[in-house]
Amino acid sequence: MVAKDLQYKEVRGLSRGLGLIRALNRMPGGFASTSELARLCGIHRTTAKRLLETLRAEGLVRSGSRDGQYHLTQDVRQLSEGFCNDAWIAQVAAPLLRSAVRELLWPCDLATVQAGWMIVRESTHRWSMLSQHHAMPGDRMPLLSTALGRAYLAACSAEELEALLCYLDENTAQMDVDPCQRRHIHQIVGETRTRGFAFNDGEWSKEPHFAAVAVPLLSAGCLLGALNMVFPKNAMSLTEITERYVPKLQLLAVRIGAHISLPPTH
Repeated sequence: MVAKDLQYKEVRGLSRGLGLIRALNRMPGGFASTSELARLCGIHRTTAKRLLETLRAEGLVRSGSRDGQYHLTQDVRQLSEGFCNDAWIAQVAAPLLRSAVRELLWPCDLATVQAGWMIVRESTHRWSMLSQHHAMPGDRMPLLSTALGRAYLAACSAEELEALLCYLDENTAQMDVDPCQRRHIHQIVGETRTRGFAFNDGEWSKEPHFAAVAVPLLSAGCLLGALNMVFPKNAMSLTEITERYVPKLQLLAVRIGAHISLPPTH
């Protein structure tokens, strides 16, 4: 008889290979040297070289123009072909986000809530000339200290808001919860609702030099997520942001929501 709940050891080579793919995906232009990748992934250069050559043999990376340089190939996209993402993100949101880059200039992220985090599902960082970040899709952002999270919380029903806050309280250690922000979250939510958009001025400890504004993303009254715009803290005044960019961000959220066809709920 096969024992249930068998514990298997992880395959370190596979973990390290995936780490190299993630690291390459985050590099400007998608290029990096073996030494740079080894340093980023915390592995020996010889190990990194062996793994990269394995990935090259599998067609997932290609040697660059300079010796020891690698970059991802289009075959990496095939790894996600069987992943069933929400169709509206790829079919509706992504094209509209990209078309708004010329007008908004600064990069935007679209995120949905999952297990107490805002998960970035689509981003214009790879298209915006002003972006200072890379490979945002899949990144987790805390609910309390980011504009995305605050915009979502402010648009929640009272029941969902309470459920999310209870979840954060029960998982404080794992959820990057600032006790001060947790104590004042109802005040933050109230200010966000009064202002009409969420604002983060470097309160997220991971990105203290960047600010963001965000608005909720709704379709037919259903809260789907939030949409932000990211910029360096001292790049603009809040007045300029409010007058010049927030209306455009709000209009983009309305456009995305209006084009989404959600399945009927039962």
